[in-house]
Amino acid sequence: MPDSPAPDACPPPEDDDYATARTRLLRPDGGAADGTGAARRAALARLTDRWLAGLLGERPGIALVAVGGYGRGALSPRSDLDLLLLHDGRTPPGELAAVADRVWYPVWDLGIALDHSVRTHAQARDTADADLKAQLGLLDARHVAGDATLTAALRTETLARWRAHAPRRLPALRELAAERTRLHGELRFLLEPDLKEAHGGLRDATALRAVAASWLADAPREGLAAAHDTLLDIRDTLHLATGRATDRLALQDQPQIAAALDLPDADALLHRVYRAAGTLAHASEVTWREVGRVLRARARAGRPAPVARTPLADGVVEHDGEAVLARTARPGLDPVLPLRAAAAAARAGLPLARPAVRRLATAAAAPGARTLPVPWPPEAREQLVTLLGAGEATVPVWEALDAEGLITRLLPDWERVRCRPQRNPVHRWTVDRHLIETAVRAAAAARDVRRPDLLLVAALLHDLGKGWPGDHSVTGATIARDTAARIGYGHADAELLARLVRHHLLLAETATRRDLDDPQTVRAVADAVRDPLTLDLLHALTRADALATGPAAWSAWRAALVDGLVRRTHALLAGDPPAPPSAPAAPTPAAEHLAAEARRTGGPALTLSAAGEPGSAELAVAVPERPGLLSAVAGLLALHRLTVHSAELRVLPARRDAAPVQLLTWRVAAALGAPPDAARLRADLVRALDGSLDVPGRLAAREAAYRRPRHRTARQAPPPRVTAPPGTSRLATVLEVRAEDAPGLLHRIGRALETAGVTVRSAHVSTLGGNAVDAFYVTGPDGAPLPPEGAAGLAAAVRRALAPDRG
Repeated sequence: MPDSPAPDACPPPEDDDYATARTRLLRPDGGAADGTGAARRAALARLTDRWLAGLLGERPGIALVAVGGYGRGALSPRSDLDLLLLHDGRTPPGELAAVADRVWYPVWDLGIALDHSVRTHAQARDTADADLKAQLGLLDARHVAGDATLTAALRTETLARWRAHAPRRLPALRELAAERTRLHGELRFLLEPDLKEAHGGLRDATALRAVAASWLADAPREGLAAAHDTLLDIRDTLHLATGRATDRLALQDQPQIAAALDLPDADALLHRVYRAAGTLAHASEVTWREVGRVLRARARAGRPAPVARTPLADGVVEHDGEAVLARTARPGLDPVLPLRAAAAAARAGLPLARPAVRRLATAAAAPGARTLPVPWPPEAREQLVTLLGAGEATVPVWEALDAEGLITRLLPDWERVRCRPQRNPVHRWTVDRHLIETAVRAAAAARDVRRPDLLLVAALLHDLGKGWPGDHSVTGATIARDTAARIGYGHADAELLARLVRHHLLLAETATRRDLDDPQTVRAVADAVRDPLTLDLLHALTRADALATGPAAWSAWRAALVDGLVRRTHALLAGDPPAPPSAPAAPTPAAEHLAAEARRTGGPALTLSAAGEPGSAELAVAVPERPGLLSAVAGLLALHRLTVHSAELRVLPARRDAAPVQLLTWRVAAALGAPPDAARLRADLVRALDGSLDVPGRLAAREAAYRRPRHRTARQAPPPRVTAPPGTSRLATVLEVRAEDAPGLLHRIGRALETAGVTVRSAHVSTLGGNAVDAFYVTGPDGAPLPPEGAAGLAAAVRRALAPDRG
């Protein structure tokens, strides 16, 4: 950690000169060698050094020391100045306070954040011994001004004590890193990442420097400095663009940051962030494993027993808690060895040692090395399936291979999804990590299907199409077919894999957006899957995909709908005739009771009960058939700030002299606090239905009161998409609405349908993240589906009703 060069011989800048020079340096054209990046950070640190040196002056027995990021000589535009006023204890307290004021107050006057302390050498040492974060700051101590011998002595003792106490302090540092990960997540998978605190961020780079300073271990250096500089460059741009000292890359700021860095869009920005964070995260994980190995070796010092090398597979052994290559392994002559080593490590629940991975990668890239033939031999395919089927242990092993480029060598299409962001809050992971997580979830169902190998490979391939333009399911089917042939599957298996990828969304979308009582719904699924084996594999893949997406993508309600669809489809594939169109679904006893209450009173009856998921409730409403019910209830829920996650509308047929009853089942959650009680909801519904409660007016007033101007860099929501896909049902016209979810959206759709004079036979509402995908089965006045021109006109009318207010 060398000191920065001595200040220039020219006089130190005055406050006004420093402020002017600082402003000039931070302009887009800058004043450093290239005006940006590391050169600008270093120039800003040198400029600040000269200014602070002038403020301190020549003071025997006092030194001004930069610590932390400023100590490293890399100062970001809005970074704090971390300063220690170090003294020998001989300066009178009053004089020392005056010296501190001479330095601190000009910094505050310029509005620069300051983290400062005044300590003797002994006080600094004691603080570092008691506070690990203070210790880390002192490891980067750099002399700025004053008595250089004080700074040199402090640095010498700080490093010596750090190295002496490293076996005790490094585990605590590792726990700090783990706690940050628990609090802030993993940088490479976040839509709004914290560039500093999240795992793989700037704090981890600081921790790696501390480990290196201990002399116990060192991080893999390849790509590390570039990844660190990338995150610093992006944070600099974030500071300058927002004018704030922030480390969080908020969604509304990303387009502006991308433009400032000459990147095509915000996704390209996140991709750059994720690649850098992946390098830092991988380096951290490798380094901490090495620290653990060294500390274990020290603990064994003096014991005669050597560490055993236990065989795991041909060419692979376990050594000291890691999977390593055997001494007899010949990577350049054994092209299956990377897959065999990875499968053995994952099956044993061990990390794959970095030297082993580097050796495999180096051998694979060497001239004359043997490569896997295409199609792959059976052993290679079996080892891939074994790796994918190892469960949670698959993830670190796969990422170790990926970090060294071995996955792309095996599967070239992988490169297009590496670190690819998914700009959807429902998705927890990037595309590449989501694929591996899906395989992990699929492994749990491997014993429940006849071809677990096809399930695991389909899980790995199902979203590869997201790396290409167009519908990722359609594109992905072609990729899956080609990849299946590449890895050695025959034609029949390759076609089955392509079919699984093509239809991997079919069951979830159909179950939540279509009427399962409509025979055409089940017939369409049966025609797509073709056979029971495909259906079973698709069922398992659907569950694994949803569980790997995130908690909002799967629930007991969705699982029950998918299970019901699969049962009906299995029955149809087995030759059982579907229920005739005229046969209504049998209502549940609870629905019958609610309908009876509505018929008895002639008004609405409702129940509100807790749903299966925490924070959600199920609202059931029964009303004798009448127009306007859907929009009235939807508007009422919006007024009560209840978020609709799903909704279903059914018409219970007439019984003897009793009129038909409309039954609406809603799954809702309170946006704030607890949901209102059922009695209040019923009273408001009665008023909404008799017209004494102006639901549209109240919603419009509330929306106007809370409408805020859109940030100029905020993402513009795509326009609503309303379609009436032909051939979906023989009983009704299906109207599908896809739009950004918003309060009152369902109310506006219901009003548009009522204005068009159609009858809503059933409604299937699904909200996933910030998007609503709703399907409405509607008929004309004659009870029949609308003609094609009528369906198109209805879609256009609803689209106009949902168009954003341009006023």
